[in-house]
Amino acid sequence: MQELLLEWGYGMTGTRKKVMRTVFEALLFIRSPHLSELKLEHLEALIARRPRHVGSWCIVAFSRVLASMGTVPEAMEIKRPVLSNRSSPALTRGVPAEWMRLCNTWFDRSAYAERSRVQSFYFLLNVGRWLGHTHPTATSPADWNRDLATELVSVVCQWHGGDWCSVDPAHVKSRGKILAPSTRAGRIAALRIFFRDLQEWELIPRRFDPMRHLTAPRSLVGLIGPNPRVIADDIWAKLVWAGLNITAEDLPYKGPTRPSGLHHSAYPIEMCRALVVTWLFAGLRNNEIICLRLGCIRWQREDATVPGTGELLPGDAVCLLDVPVNKTGTAFTKPVDRLVGEAIAAWEKVRPQGNKLSDWKTGEVVSFLFLIRNTTVGKHYLNRTIIPALCRKAGVPLADVRGNITTHRARSTIASQLFNAKEPMTLFELQEWLGHASPSATQHYAKITPLKLAKSYADAGYFARNLRAIEVLIDQDAVRTGIAPADPWKFYDLGHGYCTYDFFEQCPHRMACAKCDFYMPKQSSAALLLEGKANLLRLLQEIPLGEAEEAAVEDGVAAYEKLLLKLTDIPTPAGPTQRQIGSDLVQITALRPSRTTSSDHL
Repeated sequence: MQELLLEWGYGMTGTRKKVMRTVFEALLFIRSPHLSELKLEHLEALIARRPRHVGSWCIVAFSRVLASMGTVPEAMEIKRPVLSNRSSPALTRGVPAEWMRLCNTWFDRSAYAERSRVQSFYFLLNVGRWLGHTHPTATSPADWNRDLATELVSVVCQWHGGDWCSVDPAHVKSRGKILAPSTRAGRIAALRIFFRDLQEWELIPRRFDPMRHLTAPRSLVGLIGPNPRVIADDIWAKLVWAGLNITAEDLPYKGPTRPSGLHHSAYPIEMCRALVVTWLFAGLRNNEIICLRLGCIRWQREDATVPGTGELLPGDAVCLLDVPVNKTGTAFTKPVDRLVGEAIAAWEKVRPQGNKLSDWKTGEVVSFLFLIRNTTVGKHYLNRTIIPALCRKAGVPLADVRGNITTHRARSTIASQLFNAKEPMTLFELQEWLGHASPSATQHYAKITPLKLAKSYADAGYFARNLRAIEVLIDQDAVRTGIAPADPWKFYDLGHGYCTYDFFEQCPHRMACAKCDFYMPKQSSAALLLEGKANLLRLLQEIPLGEAEEAAVEDGVAAYEKLLLKLTDIPTPAGPTQRQIGSDLVQITALRPSRTTSSDHL
C-alpha cells in the first residue's frame, strides 16, 4: 500500500504515515484485519467522527488505494460545497417577489456556464431593486414594454460599481466608479438574454422585442476596442528570467524543514517548472494548461518544407503542442518554443503513475499531464502560488496599472508580442495559434504598440514625400564684404542654370523655370565666374511641393504638361508672365528627394 502511495506522488514520509494511521483506524472501526471488508460507508463514518476539516484528505487518499484494488467501486472526493447566497435575506431585500421568482427560474433552466449565470443573476437582482424603487407598479418581467426597456438601457449606460447592490456590497472593488464600456455592454446583453429566454419559454407575454430594444447603443459600442492587458516589457523580461531559473527554494514549502536546509514544496519542482514554462511561452488559458494530456508534445525532428511557400523549417526549431477542447473551440495543435517541450518531457520522466480521470469539459476519461497524488493540479495554483513566487524572485510587484498579474495576462502579452514582432504573425495566424473561434476575438489582443506605429509612420515618409531638396551655392565673399541690395549672393542650382531669387521656395515656377530676370544660364560668363570662386558654400534646401507639383514629379509627362499649362499666365518673381517673356518653360532637373536627417540642410 505504501508503494502505491509513493508511486502516485505521496513522497513525504510523514504523509504516508498519516495515511497508514487512517488504515489502522478504519480496520479497528470495523473490527476486522481485512481491507476487503471496508466500504465507503465506513470511511464516511470515520470522517463524521473527526472534527471538521481535520484529516479528511487521509481518508480520501486511502479510498483511492481501495478503489485501485477493487475493494470499493470508486474513490471518495474532497467535497468543498459552494454555499449559495441566492436565498439570503440580505441579497433578496428590496427585490420584488415575482422578479425574484423568475430570476431563480432562469438561473435553474439556462444552459450557460455557471459562472456566467451567477454574474447575470446578481445583476438581475440589482435591476429588480432599481425596478422596485423607480417603477413599483411594474415589478414583474411580464409588465415590461419597450419604453421601460429603453429607459433601463440608458440607466445601465451610466451604471457605477455598487449601484443598487445589496445592503453591504463590500465585495464591489469598483464601488462609485463607472463600469467599463465592455462591462456595461455585457450587462445589457445579460438583460437581453434574460427576457429572450423568458419569452421563448412562454413564461411572460411578448410585449416587446428584446433583441431590438435591449441592445447597446452605438455611443457605448464605440468605446469598446482592443485593450489587451499586456505586461510591460521590462517586467515581462524579469518574469521570464525568474521562470527559467526557478528552484524549489523559490516556492512555498510544505512540512518541516530538514536539517540540511532542504524543504518540500506542495508539488515536485519538475512539475512546477513545466507549469511555469508552459505559462510563459505557450499562450494558453489557465484551464487549458491544467487539462493538458500526457504525451501532448510532439517533436519536429527533421527539416520540413512549408507547403505553398517552399520555405524550410529547421528541425527541432519548435515543437508541437496538442491543446484539448477549450473555451471556444475543439482540440487543436500549435507550435511552441522547444523550451516548453523540454520542460514537459522532464516532468513526464518523473511524473508519478496515476489513474485516468474524467475531463470536466468533454467527459472523456484521459491521462492528465499535471497529475499528482491521483488528482490534477489545483486550478488556482498558478495564480495564487506560482505567479506570486515568480514576482518575488524577479523583484516585481504583484500588480501594475492594468491590474493583478494573472495567467491570462501572459496570454495577452505573448499575443501582442507576436503581432508586433519584426516578422509578425498575421491576424488569422494569431487566431489559429490562440485557438479563437473568430478573428473578432483575436482583435482584442492584436493592438499595435506605439513604438511600432511610430516606426511605421517614420518609414512611410508622409512629410518627406512632399519635399524635394535643391542645391544652393552661397557666395561667402559677397556675404563677408557686403553687396548691393540688387546683387545676388544665393544661387539655386536648376541643372541648366541658376536662380538668384532669394525666396526661390515661394516661386510658383520653381518646378518649371520661365527664365525671368533672376535666371542665370550656366553657359554665361557670370555663371562660369561663380563656379570658379573658391569660397562657395554648397548646401541643400528643402522645397515643399504642392499637389500638382508632386504629381508632376511622380506621375510623368501628362502631369508635367498639365503643370506647364497652369503656369503659363502666372507672373514670375520679376513681374512678367511666361507668355509675356516669350520663352518656353524649362524643367528643373537638379531636384532630388529630401533627406530630412542630413546635417547640411539650410
